[in-house]
Amino acid sequence: MQKNRIKLWDLPTRITHWALFVLVAIAFVTGLTGGNLVTWHGWAGLAILGLVVFRLAWGVLGSTYARFSTFVRGPGAILDYLRGRWHGLGHNPLGALSVLTLLALLAFQCLTGLFATDDIAFEGPLQDLVGGDTSRWLSSLHRQAIWLIGGLVCLHILAILFYSLVHRDNMIGPMLSGRKEVEDPSARSATGGGPIAFLLAAAIAVGAVWIANGGLLTTPPPTPPASIPTW
Repeated sequence: MQKNRIKLWDLPTRITHWALFVLVAIAFVTGLTGGNLVTWHGWAGLAILGLVVFRLAWGVLGSTYARFSTFVRGPGAILDYLRGRWHGLGHNPLGALSVLTLLALLAFQCLTGLFATDDIAFEGPLQDLVGGDTSRWLSSLHRQAIWLIGGLVCLHILAILFYSLVHRDNMIGPMLSGRKEVEDPSARSATGGGPIAFLLAAAIAVGAVWIANGGLLTTPPPTPPASIPTW
């Protein structure tokens, strides 16, 4: 059967995917190492937050197979997939569940990091908005959640290898090139997600990072210099 080569993943989706992979690895290493690298850890966290917000916005504004409305389905679709009765393009129902879970965990990790402190060298940009006890509690959750994220990333990689080696379904190639060969002659390339949609999603992400970095906080007035006695 002649295969049909279609456009599956748009460029913003691919860049977001690989950038998240790199930044999560950087955040993992710098967070566990600590010391002077904790500053880089904070910057990586803000960048991850921006990408997560962008991906959420792109899930509404992006092209066909990047939209949540295309690949997010209910329990019935998951059962059909497990029974071998699901046929589609893009994320399968289990893959969709993995994507949503990973985005939720990354968002949780970034949000807790904004209020976290190590009581030594790092304070989240919004740490002053909460009390010390709350900040330490959020810091504890932040440290524990990293293992959930690491486990989910490992499962994600294993799933990709399983599909590539066992099912002979190359999932890495389309995420690099954006295109995929399918046997369905009626399959159509992704549409939508043009420049205006990209600029709007990017603006939402930049605004979220600005707010997360304390953009809405009022800068305290400078401390006046000590008065010099006239005598």
